Amino acid sequence: MPQRVVVIGGGICGLATAHRLAREGMAVTLIEASDQLGGLGTFFTSRGRTVERFYHCVMPTDDALLALLDEVGLRESVGWSPTSMGMVVEREHRSFNSALDLLRFRPLSFANRIRFGVVSLLLRRLGKGKDLDGMRTEDWLRGLYGDRIWEMLLAPMFGAKFGAAFGDVPALYVWQRLGRESNEAVRGYPAGGYKSVIDALRASTEAHGGEVRVSAPAERLQADEDRVVVTLAGGETIEADHAVSTLPLPALRAIADPGLAPLLPDVQLPYQGVVNTLFFLRKPLSGHYWAPVLRSGTDFDGVIEMTPLTGSERYGDRHLVYVMHYTDRESALYREDSDSIARRWTEQLLSIHKGLTPDDVDEVHVFKAPFVEPVYPLGYLTKRPAVEVAGTRLLLATTAHVYPNVTSWNSSVELSGSVTASLLRDARRSTTQENTACSAESAR
Repeated sequence: MPQRVVVIGGGICGLATAHRLAREGMAVTLIEASDQLGGLGTFFTSRGRTVERFYHCVMPTDDALLALLDEVGLRESVGWSPTSMGMVVEREHRSFNSALDLLRFRPLSFANRIRFGVVSLLLRRLGKGKDLDGMRTEDWLRGLYGDRIWEMLLAPMFGAKFGAAFGDVPALYVWQRLGRESNEAVRGYPAGGYKSVIDALRASTEAHGGEVRVSAPAERLQADEDRVVVTLAGGETIEADHAVSTLPLPALRAIADPGLAPLLPDVQLPYQGVVNTLFFLRKPLSGHYWAPVLRSGTDFDGVIEMTPLTGSERYGDRHLVYVMHYTDRESALYREDSDSIARRWTEQLLSIHKGLTPDDVDEVHVFKAPFVEPVYPLGYLTKRPAVEVAGTRLLLATTAHVYPNVTSWNSSVELSGSVTASLLRDARRSTTQENTACSAESAR
């Protein structure tokens, strides 16, 4: 009889885990609290087309994600396009890709432009062999680039991701990020959007006998060395041999029963959420996929133009733009009414794009997510929790476990692979022990 596994959380990590365990013959039940699968890959419909609430792309270096797409027959659906980076500084737009762009970047002195280019070119090499996990990002980057470059560019650019705590984040995180991204790069996007990936993983899980349930929030989780029991809203219980939780650690602690709670990792991580506003425009902006916005009178810190990557036909010949600000879920901005944010951010977008008028704005949508990324402390490699919860049959696969990799679909899929392999080893060991015990009993 196959061992039963319950996967808690239907984001990409949970979906990849359920898909792979079901293929291995385990009896899988995936439960998702909301009415949609996908986590940050959830979507809404506009003009009959599905659109991601939060921006995503595939990088050529996303080996784990590309391998997963191959497993469900979607790797060839990824279309690849060259993309570029811009920069908005004091409401002035600049290209920021080539050496010539840098030489023309007048917010920095000529000497600092040269320093920026040389250090950026060597940064990956300069980080090798150093204890970047124990070094503050500000100390490392300020020392390499100097005060002016740190204060004018780097602190606001990277600080947009982590807020005021950015300078204290381990430099290792930034160093890893540079290995995945670059100013000018080829990026990919699935032809059917990210919904096609979610649908394919669900279909694979169900085709191999698994069950996928949405609108099924877990209210209580019990786990010991013999079994796990998940209690859903309404009182229904699911008993299983193993469980994999992809919930952020604060959300997991909220449902753990008194016996499980003391066994969970005691690392207390603050999390950054995001406020993300999506615009459908009747005309393009700069044509840059990514443009940080610095000292320009906006609440948002960056602009993502999806049309250079996906084309405008996908959105009814409109141009899709995301603007965002990463913030704590308790902040005033996060708690602010979405309609108010939409009005103010529309005005701010118009203010930094002089050729854009209110008539060019076709639709505006505001979406928020409370747990996007942990703010990692110094020395986190030694504090990072194990995926196994000792004394239980519960495994964890969360953003707290992907460090030092960048939080992304690729990192989540990679983590899913290691957690799945660990669970399968444990399950096979348990099956072998049970079979041995049965054989011994029969021999008597």
